[in-house]
Amino acid sequence: MPTRSSSPPIPHPELTANAANFHDKNQPTTRPKDAATLIILDREHAEPKILMGRRHMKHRFMPGKFVFPGGRLDATDRFVPYASDLHPHVMEKLRYQAKNGNSDTRMRALVMCAVRETYEEAGLFLGTKGTDKRLKGGDWEAFKEREILPNLAPFRFIARAVTPPGRTRRFDTRFFAVDSAHIAARLPEETGPTGELEDLHWLTIPDACNLDLPRITLEILTELEARLIRDPDFTPKEPTPYFYMIGKSMVRAEI
Repeated sequence: MPTRSSSPPIPHPELTANAANFHDKNQPTTRPKDAATLIILDREHAEPKILMGRRHMKHRFMPGKFVFPGGRLDATDRFVPYASDLHPHVMEKLRYQAKNGNSDTRMRALVMCAVRETYEEAGLFLGTKGTDKRLKGGDWEAFKEREILPNLAPFRFIARAVTPPGRTRRFDTRFFAVDSAHIAARLPEETGPTGELEDLHWLTIPDACNLDLPRITLEILTELEARLIRDPDFTPKEPTPYFYMIGKSMVRAEI
């Protein structure tokens, strides 16, 4: 079973200040909802690139910010068939302190959420060629039409962050990474059917860091850049950073 590193969680000064700025004691306590986001790595260049898009200004949550494709877990994500399962170490890490249930089905659903949201927002199909009559309903019909099944084995769990208390919306977000070689198809419009993300771009990490980003996204990019140097093969056993609140401080632990 995964554990945090032997050292205690480390308070993160910048994130702590950011969390304090948004802490509104007048807001009711909100339980974080499970969410997932996906970092797609294109390594066919001298410097790796990642896909990011700008959230539409009409959004109530982080309008105009650049983010990775992702969103809230949907009930249908739990019943999607797959070509291959998650790596056992990835599954173990996902189960660690999972607040809303830690069954294997729910852990797989988190990755399915990231896959579905990437199609909805970026028009990309992550998976492999295959068919299964159970693949149906909602956005998964688009995968069925193209005979694409999600393939979970290549996905790596690279970070987790829980929105601080005092926000009207809170999420327990898992950040996954996968190589762009696992894109099985793309919509010709080069964007997703929901229109939630605008200005989709493949960017180097330094270029992405100069965008208008949520604070936690910048932190994840910093973690990603360090990991690409330290562990370019994304070894499943590599510790996964986990950001959450203790009292008034945002801390960084490891899973």
